Amino acid sequence: MTLPMPRLTDPLGGWDPVRELDEFHARMTRLMSSVFGIPSGADADRWTPLADVRETEDAFLVEVEVPGVKRDDIDVQVAGSELTISGEFKERERTGWLRSRTRRIGRFHYRTTLPADVDSGAITAELADGVLTVRVPKSEAVRPKRIPITSR
Repeated sequence: MTLPMPRLTDPLGGWDPVRELDEFHARMTRLMSSVFGIPSGADADRWTPLADVRETEDAFLVEVEVPGVKRDDIDVQVAGSELTISGEFKERERTGWLRSRTRRIGRFHYRTTLPADVDSGAITAELADGVLTVRVPKSEAVRPKRIPITSR
């Protein structure tokens, strides 16, 4: 159930459309942040790149799209059960007039929680064709093992 928005007034008692628009913008920013994970406030210049997390028999693979980002501009860290990938799409120097921009630039940040039974000391990361692949191996204790069947 949505409650009606109270009518905002100026100090003289009239309707203030600018104030109402500011309030609407603030509410939409909070909504986008809570629903889509879009940062607001101090982290508003950071954004989350597209990513997939896959599970294989022996590892979890985290694939993050970072086209055009250099290896030295990416940081991969693991702390406890949290994997963090951050970096920056740096603006390249251009000549001429930029008429349109749809590509993102600036800082990015991706965070995911890992299962408890992973071998965090054996995590590897590889950057190829604009995709960063972080391989998080499962610990030996949770890997499936084939049990041989014998006959009598």
